[in-house]
Amino acid sequence: MGKKENIIVGLDIGTTKTLAIVGEIKDTGIDIIAIGSHPSEGVRKGIVVNIESTADTIKKAAEAAEHISGCEISSAYVGIGGGHIKGQNSLGIVAVKGREVDKDDVQRAIEESKAIAIPLDRQILHTLPQYYVVDDQDGIRDPVGMSGVRLEVKVHIITGSITSVENVVKSVVRVGLEINDIVLEQLASGEAVLSPDEKDLGVALLDIGGGVTKIALFTKGSIKHTAVLPVGGNYLTSDIATGLRTPIGEAEKIKIKYGCAYIPLIRKDETIEVPSVGGREPREVSRQILGRIVEPRMEEILNMAYREIIRSGCEDYLTAGVVLTGGTAIMDGTTELAEQIFNMPVRRGYPTGIEGLTDVVNSPMYATGVGLVIYGSRYIARDAIKRGEGKFGNIMKNMKKWVLEFF
Repeated sequence: MGKKENIIVGLDIGTTKTLAIVGEIKDTGIDIIAIGSHPSEGVRKGIVVNIESTADTIKKAAEAAEHISGCEISSAYVGIGGGHIKGQNSLGIVAVKGREVDKDDVQRAIEESKAIAIPLDRQILHTLPQYYVVDDQDGIRDPVGMSGVRLEVKVHIITGSITSVENVVKSVVRVGLEINDIVLEQLASGEAVLSPDEKDLGVALLDIGGGVTKIALFTKGSIKHTAVLPVGGNYLTSDIATGLRTPIGEAEKIKIKYGCAYIPLIRKDETIEVPSVGGREPREVSRQILGRIVEPRMEEILNMAYREIIRSGCEDYLTAGVVLTGGTAIMDGTTELAEQIFNMPVRRGYPTGIEGLTDVVNSPMYATGVGLVIYGSRYIARDAIKRGEGKFGNIMKNMKKWVLEFF
């Protein structure tokens, strides 16, 4: 097994499962060459609660990916989510030094935008430019070369709990992997499933995972709002287990195989076999009963997301509608129910822009992992913002400090 310079690994540490997706960068694009998966242990609602268990899960997922790819995995782009993630908009203003905006002016404006009050227990993960203003001309995406005396930048700042980020770092480092970057999960998912036209027109991305639902709103090509809701597919599983009086493991299988979030799609004569507890015989149950358990919970999750969109003030700008991704979005009837709630076009988001194992990763559950690979391929060679500076600086410095302390 050898190292390859053109290999990028995306590590998606989820509540339900951990994925290691290996991409090979070629002249024609990105080839997905391996996927390693293992049920997650030590992660609750997207947050690491047991470093040892999480590290073991990461190790098994990475080993599976290594075995399939035939490549040694030494580093990864790591996704991060969970309720500790917060987003806020900010503004940076600087005077242009030489009457013409250059890259240094842009970097100074971005740094100025980060001069906001952040609690001591939080860390900036991303500073994402939305648009620039040169003197009185706004809506500029790239101001370099423009004439002016005043430069403004509107940014979306993502922060996370230092301890929660630290626990992710320790879990990854413990298995001998280096971290190329820590990436907001819905940002990565957006790289995989959203088109440039959707981001320009305005779109809401809902990544419905096992433990949490992650939201990112895009307009005019950039993120305008992010949020994390503490509900996900595991709530559906719990409801099914309670409502049908079946073990959690069996409830998860029933959800995946027979779950439907929109009752009108279920035939009245459909039945399913439900395993019982305590050694009792399995029972035949109408699938509509399952629908009456699943639909209200999914409706609750989608209504929470809709209220968050309204709270953001962006609902009138989502011309391209809503894109659902994440493992829970696979369930039948989810898009139909979402269209009823959001009253706008809804589609499932599948990873695009890749080659290789496309038939394997052609599922919303792989959106974040594939997106991390795409993110890495787009940002690995960037010279505009160097490592140790700009948006990467503080987090990468702290990573080194945490690793040194850990060992």
